[in-house]
Amino acid sequence: LFYFSRGSLVTSASSGRRCWPTTTTPTSLLFTRASMWPSAGTGGRGEATRRWETLFSRSYLGLAGRGPLQPDWQSDYLRGVKRVRRLYCNVGIGFHLQVLPDGRIAGAHLEDPHSLIEISSVERGVVSLFGVKSEMFVAMSRRGRLYATRLFGDECKFRETLLANNYNAYESFVYKGFYVALSRHGRPRRGDKASTAATGTHFLPRL
Repeated sequence: LFYFSRGSLVTSASSGRRCWPTTTTPTSLLFTRASMWPSAGTGGRGEATRRWETLFSRSYLGLAGRGPLQPDWQSDYLRGVKRVRRLYCNVGIGFHLQVLPDGRIAGAHLEDPHSLIEISSVERGVVSLFGVKSEMFVAMSRRGRLYATRLFGDECKFRETLLANNYNAYESFVYKGFYVALSRHGRPRRGDKASTAATGTHFLPRL
């Protein structure tokens, strides 16, 4: 195989005339290489096809020794970058988790600035919940009570779990089995009294 520099003239062997060579690209070279493989029986053609598909996918995607990318959706989701969402809980008439400037956590049926929450990855599967308007973190005490604080600590960390219904559950990182939850009236429930079997612990991050 030969590469020609752009702007060079070559002499045609058939006509003797000088002409511009056709621009050669990596993809066209691959097709040329594929056409040069020797013909074989049915089995040989199948093997050649597999080899060609592997070569093309590696070259086209720029991967060395690897096939097409296989995204790990759950891993990417749980390790997602910072995202601003509203956490909607479909309990009662439906509530959005609020972080209020007086340090309270509440639920509001209608969207408002206090329900905008920045979800940030702390480590794999662990996030913090930060009220954009109040500039305070959601936290859970050892008694399972939700509160808001400006100081980030271990009580501000939550394990984010994707449930079968595509809602999320948020479990305290330091107090196992304690979940962020709202009652059917939109009031925060004690984390030690909640479980993922209850709808009040299911939150849907949405814009």
